[in-house]
Amino acid sequence: MAEAGLEVCLLERGQAYPPGSFPRSPHKVARNFWDPSEGLFGMFNIWSFRKLEALVSSGLGGGSLIYANVLIRKDEKWFVKEDIQHGGHEHWPVTRADLDPHYDNVERMLGAQRYPFQHKPYDQTPKTIAFREVAGRLNLEWQLPNLAVTFANPGATPIPGEPIEEQHRNMHGRTRYTCRLCGECDIGCNYGSKNTLDFNYLSETKRLGAEVRTLCEVRSFAPLAGGGYRVDYVEHDPGARAGQRFDTSQLDMRTVTADRLVLSAGTLGSTFLLLKNRHAFPGVRQALGTRFGGNGDLLGFAFNSRRLEPSGRGPRLLDAGYGPVITSALRVPDALDGGEVRGHYVEDSGYPEYVNWVVEGSNAPGALPRFLGFVLRRLRERASGRLQSDLSAEVARLFGRAELSSSSMALLGMGRDVPDGMMGMDRNGFLRLDWQIRRSSEFFEALSGTMAAIAGALNAEFAVNPTYRFNRVVTVHPLGGCPMGRNEAEGVVDSYGEVYNHPGFFIADGSVMPGPVGPNPSLTIAALADRFADRMTAKRRERSEVMR
Repeated sequence: MAEAGLEVCLLERGQAYPPGSFPRSPHKVARNFWDPSEGLFGMFNIWSFRKLEALVSSGLGGGSLIYANVLIRKDEKWFVKEDIQHGGHEHWPVTRADLDPHYDNVERMLGAQRYPFQHKPYDQTPKTIAFREVAGRLNLEWQLPNLAVTFANPGATPIPGEPIEEQHRNMHGRTRYTCRLCGECDIGCNYGSKNTLDFNYLSETKRLGAEVRTLCEVRSFAPLAGGGYRVDYVEHDPGARAGQRFDTSQLDMRTVTADRLVLSAGTLGSTFLLLKNRHAFPGVRQALGTRFGGNGDLLGFAFNSRRLEPSGRGPRLLDAGYGPVITSALRVPDALDGGEVRGHYVEDSGYPEYVNWVVEGSNAPGALPRFLGFVLRRLRERASGRLQSDLSAEVARLFGRAELSSSSMALLGMGRDVPDGMMGMDRNGFLRLDWQIRRSSEFFEALSGTMAAIAGALNAEFAVNPTYRFNRVVTVHPLGGCPMGRNEAEGVVDSYGEVYNHPGFFIADGSVMPGPVGPNPSLTIAALADRFADRMTAKRRERSEVMR
């Protein structure tokens, strides 16, 4: 929109996070959550509902700050077109062909690269090797998906930790470095290796003259009598109120007006804001709050993997903390394209290396015999007068074999759950979600079964997220609430993101999904936003032609 010459103002509730600003110490991580009323102005925002928890982000760059960078296009046959009026749950008013040009645009803008598995040292990534082997054993499709990560400058050989070349200086004015394989994607990349939105779309937007206002939290919006929209927001001041409880309703309200309003507060945020301001939008009908789903998210664990060779002894090295969080994926086809179940993906989910230290620290009783043995040997040496001066091997033995951490990894599953959740407001003004895991139980059992089979192929033990056994799941991909539809009875917005009966009001985020994407939804959300932007700027050009 800035490229088209429009005046653009972006209101972002969170802070900017330049490279090096993401916290790592326990003291700082404890403050890295979002709740201004409690003096918290950090990045992680956790929502909890009756049968589901959701983790989203607050910050300049939104969910891209904490996602695992995976860019997979929605499968062509997964653009489901069910009969909503007769028991169906989703109907996509767009097709893969509609989105392919926009997928191209987004991948180009985000600098998509595949994990360079053919180059050293990347070809020695244990979790990637393991997933490729598992695919062969289980006859599943294995892929190296596009990632929004820079592993190499254009035309250069991938090397960890090299300065990234940028056509224009990023908005933070900081030097970025190619991926250092540290597994910290989901807690914020301190090296700038992730191609988060602040390094591309937002940097370019600001360079083109748009106004970017951080720590500005929108409270209400409404149409203006003469056309356009009014947006009311408050401005937070972490410097004055960090760590302090404060009634944020006492903050001064600020106002900005616009000819067009684009709401992009995420599935939970956008639905909540529109429900809260529904009185100002009488044209928004019964579809508001519908079609919620968690994109089938399920977290599993494969641990204590043993070697696959019959004669092998000891653990199989998986080393989940090495590399970006996700490097490869396994795909299980849907009944729509020749499979037997609702389709899903399982990815080789890693984590920051410090998690391995925590795991080994929790295994402290196993370290006690090693420590006592070390002390006894030193006492015998001292008593015999043969005290060794070189203790390198002795100290190395204190660490043990670290088998539990090195032979375990997380499994991130997602896919086509049933988007039958309903969001509303409770009497206290909080967002309410009516969603039941049992309605998608067949899907989740199939996904859990695939994960168990992967663990079995690794000769590993398997465990699923403990809350799943209590009919609760955790999602990092909440979708729906303001779904696209062919008409106002079926959707809140049309296939170009414009809210029915309210011209110039658009919604562009995960809330417009009429059902699950299947794979990681970020690329599809961005492609739809690209499509919506084309329509907005095309309408402006059409009006300009008429005026001339």
